[in-house]
Amino acid sequence: MPVDPDGRWFETSGPIRVDGGIAVRAKRGKIGEQWWSRRFVDILERTCDGGRLARGRAYARKGQVVDFELTPGRVAGRVQGSRPEPYRVTIGIPAFDEPQWTRILAALGSQALYRAALLAGDMPHELVDLFDELGLPLFPARLDMDCSCPDWGKPCKHASAVLYVLAEAFDDDPFLVLAWRGRDRAELLAALRGLPEPVETLDPLSVEEAPLESRLGDFYTPAISLGRLRERPGRVSVPPELLLRVLDSPQVRVRHIPLVDVLRPAYRDLAAGS
Repeated sequence: MPVDPDGRWFETSGPIRVDGGIAVRAKRGKIGEQWWSRRFVDILERTCDGGRLARGRAYARKGQVVDFELTPGRVAGRVQGSRPEPYRVTIGIPAFDEPQWTRILAALGSQALYRAALLAGDMPHELVDLFDELGLPLFPARLDMDCSCPDWGKPCKHASAVLYVLAEAFDDDPFLVLAWRGRDRAELLAALRGLPEPVETLDPLSVEEAPLESRLGDFYTPAISLGRLRERPGRVSVPPELLLRVLDSPQVRVRHIPLVDVLRPAYRDLAAGS
């Protein structure tokens, strides 16, 4: 079995070409366009060996990932190498349990902005801070990776390829990030809709009624600091593919990719050109 100077196993011939494999769209440069995908890739590239990740990116761009499946706490995929039988890859993280999700949902339900964004199919950047404050990081600091190939280094290029395909899948559906932690889109949105509406906070512009003569000295003084008036949450943007996110996904795949994931870029292009 050949090894490199560092004692790591490697394949002596190129991988067998896969017909209909899952290839990432980014053929050069960084993989991942949305902030949540980039956050995941940044963690990978900060904690994993750069050379192994580079070989995994090449595999992901060639379409060597045969398929993959995400379930709570686990991603399982098959990657075609130089041997006839594809290698089996598993990538695990801790999925949050029921009490932890009860805390998360309570926190999400108390924030009207986060709740509205999620129900609209978007993932606000501040969500990371909310999970961190609960002591339940949204993105894992480490991954438990295993591959059936003989390479004992982690991540091997097969696991790296699955990770990059997963990152681009996060681009198309941010709810996969939450599903990996234990709540898929349908469960999460149903739970959010079932929560009571957040308690309205006092209007910062309201003032107590008082006789005019008692307020002559401060009549033109604002009730609150003018600086606080600028602390308004940004308007929640509606993603162009909202309809695809709301409707039930048809059980149709194009080269192993769900049909709605194929249609999303077209919806975004149409919105960008309007």
